[in-house]
Amino acid sequence: MKELERFLVDFSNAAWGMPLLLLLMGGGFFFMVYSGFLPFRYLGHAINVLRGKYDDPDDPGDINHFEALSSALAATVGMGNISGVAVAIATGGPGVLFWMWVSAFVGMATKFFTCSLAIMYRGRDTNGHVEGGPMYVITEGLGSKWKPLAAFFAVAGLFGTLPIFQANQLTQVLREVVLVPNGVATENPFYWNLGIGLTLVAITSLVIFGGIKRIGHVAGKMVPSMVLLYMVAVLYIMFVNRESIPGAFALIFEDAFSARAVLGGAVGAIIIAGARRAAFSNEAGIGTAAMMHGAAKTDEPIREGLVAMLGPFIDTLVVCTLTGLAIIVTGTWHTSDDNGVTMTATAFGSALPGGIGSYVLVLCVLIFAFTSLFSYSYYGTKCFGFLFGARYKHYYNYFYVFTIVFGAVASITAVLALIDGMYAMMAIPTMVSALILSPKVMRAARDYFKRMREFREEREELNV
Repeated sequence: MKELERFLVDFSNAAWGMPLLLLLMGGGFFFMVYSGFLPFRYLGHAINVLRGKYDDPDDPGDINHFEALSSALAATVGMGNISGVAVAIATGGPGVLFWMWVSAFVGMATKFFTCSLAIMYRGRDTNGHVEGGPMYVITEGLGSKWKPLAAFFAVAGLFGTLPIFQANQLTQVLREVVLVPNGVATENPFYWNLGIGLTLVAITSLVIFGGIKRIGHVAGKMVPSMVLLYMVAVLYIMFVNRESIPGAFALIFEDAFSARAVLGGAVGAIIIAGARRAAFSNEAGIGTAAMMHGAAKTDEPIREGLVAMLGPFIDTLVVCTLTGLAIIVTGTWHTSDDNGVTMTATAFGSALPGGIGSYVLVLCVLIFAFTSLFSYSYYGTKCFGFLFGARYKHYYNYFYVFTIVFGAVASITAVLALIDGMYAMMAIPTMVSALILSPKVMRAARDYFKRMREFREEREELNV
């Protein structure tokens, strides 16, 4: 098992080298400048689209804009925000947060391009059903000669979207925050982890075998409430420790460039650490969200791109920042030997009154983890269907739920290394195809906003 863990860590570290960093962050910076900072200029319009102002039930697709964003956020606003940020700070210091912010800003532009393309170049599976995602963007937008690159994405997606990290961290928080402090599960942790894993399998199966419409419905109900609950809890921690907030921000900016806390002062390494955790958190440039947004009921690619760009803002700039600040202002990051979700639980437990902090986090973790478990299965089935045919894609879910058990009993190091490495592999075809097809997105954007301006002018003339 140790040999496998070492192999996965070496694979992940090799994958997340400087070339991939340049592709993800450099590519996102190119998208931002090339678009003339469009994602930020049309933020208000994006919110109107999200509110359903332009919804048409007759448009092609399976779910509306709100459900598409909620389902994508159900996968991104998850354990990456609670335990992923803790892992990042534990290994890279507080300065990692700054580079996560940078990744989120450029990630908004990346999401705009990749998710616009997911609608623009939708294909059909072997059952004739309309599908979206990087593999269809590649085959429909670049041509059949690029199909090996599309297949490469789909193979990586089979493993990159496995629920092992969510299962691992949910098992950890249940054992260390709920069971062990109450005198339960103090012995034979493997069997307790196995039992929790099997329970997760049963609950997850009830939802994921219902398909995307059930996933979208469940996520649409759960995501807003989980974000609100988590934000209220962390804002209370901010209020209690309000005098420490200026110092926390100063520490983040100072550490972002000195990296004195860890990594031997290697600023390049801390940038990579921030980019890795941001990619795991908001998935900008990875391609998973493009698969979800590709199912949206719309025939306007730019609208879905605008909705998708809200994901990194909500996920990283809001939720990840709140988690990071909670860990920093409570001092947990340098006073605790814990890692992952346990570090965040320690921060909550030390700040919220009456000892309820850890249990509030457990409730949040349950919702975050389960919505992630539900949504990730959809990504894997789409990759499986692309590779082997839509009639067989439901078989992937059996493999998917089986790996929940593996995630529950494996080490966090092995789990993170596998997911990180596969995310890196998925990013290559996603970003390469988006960069090549970016002129098509800009032509569509100019046409869309021209039509929107003409529509507004016509309405104004009629009102006069």
